[in-house]
Amino acid sequence: MQPFQHISIADVAEQKDNLVIADIRDAGSFQAAHIDGAVNLSNDNLASFMEATPKTSPVVVVCYHGVSSQQAAQFLAGQGYETVYSMDGGFEGWRLGQPVVSG
Repeated sequence: MQPFQHISIADVAEQKDNLVIADIRDAGSFQAAHIDGAVNLSNDNLASFMEATPKTSPVVVVCYHGVSSQQAAQFLAGQGYETVYSMDGGFEGWRLGQPVVSG
């Protein structure tokens, strides 16, 4: 099993258009603000996410502070995704210097 990797906020911002961003925060927090193009990933839509996302697509998992995303990233790596990242600093770090989408 390939382990997940860590990725910085700056690297995600630079490569955003070539990444699948999976935001695992709760739906209300995601609705209030999220990274443009991110998918709100939960247990409810995990199967459809995996069906729709090729295993060759690089996936970045985002949580609040970059802690919970590590476990989710390891899970996705274990499901066969070739390149999986946990974003260091999480969404709270992202929103300090990067644009967000609200509502």
